[in-house]
Amino acid sequence: MDKVECCIPFILQNIGCHRQKHADDPNLPPFFLGVNGVQGAGKTTLVSSLASILRGSPFLLPTVVFSIDDLYLPHSLQTHLANTHATNPLIRHRGLPSTHDVALGVSVFSLLRNGNAAKIPRYDKSAFDGSGDRVSQELWETVNLEGKPRVKVAIFEGWCVGFRALHAKELTQKWEEAVKHRKEGGYQGRLGWNQLENLEFVNEALKEYDKLTEYDANLCSLPGTRNNHDAESTHFVYEWRLEQESALRISKGAGMTSEQVIEFVNGYYPAYELFTDQLRAGIFGGEQGKQLRLVVGRDRRVKKVMAIPGKAQSAPTS
Repeated sequence: MDKVECCIPFILQNIGCHRQKHADDPNLPPFFLGVNGVQGAGKTTLVSSLASILRGSPFLLPTVVFSIDDLYLPHSLQTHLANTHATNPLIRHRGLPSTHDVALGVSVFSLLRNGNAAKIPRYDKSAFDGSGDRVSQELWETVNLEGKPRVKVAIFEGWCVGFRALHAKELTQKWEEAVKHRKEGGYQGRLGWNQLENLEFVNEALKEYDKLTEYDANLCSLPGTRNNHDAESTHFVYEWRLEQESALRISKGAGMTSEQVIEFVNGYYPAYELFTDQLRAGIFGGEQGKQLRLVVGRDRRVKKVMAIPGKAQSAPTS
């Protein structure tokens, strides 16, 4: 089943609830939708299609798409971060919590919430031979300009959107189990190959990221909806990311080699092992209707659809 077919009814229902909640507000704030998914699962294609549908007839909703990837630190600051923590391989490259400019994201959300003109950051992953760099501000899209329709829907997508930091005890327990599994043999993850203090650094940094989703859900009095775009196996991320980088090299003429991609994904993978369980269980405290999980196969087609909390359903064949 196509992802868009699964998502549109869910989104429209929540937009309706959002409008009812703000029925007495003459300046209706935009509806925020978060989209999470492992690298290469098709998030970019999905949000592009969703935005196109929402902007078109019969909905005619001015929609902006904003990626957490666009919040990556500029190349100079990422290099400084890596050099400052030279013994932590998890932040050697962009990707994990601590490598994003959270304050910039909060600022953009605030401007959108209040209907003010906002520049949407952009990041070029092909710059510096695939290390990436932030695009010059002159090239950022500006929305909510005077005389133009105000943004009604903001879609925020990213591989770690909705991840929540773990309590220290739970973090240690997950790490110890991974190390034990590695020593016993047959371990296919990456968590057990890392030092606990390096994982603690990333977990601590992730606490700051709550400002993005808490602002969405609480400070803005929005539903904080999440569409959780999952995979049958998180190991698909290696194949999908290799495919992505190959396409990037063709389109941009620059990018990472296959060996660099493997090393790159290895840096991300411990975060999937640490934080995915909590996301799958639901991040809205048992509230119904705010989170939808799509489980996709190697072909990126939807195999299961489930409301969280709720029961899984097989995706209808088509």
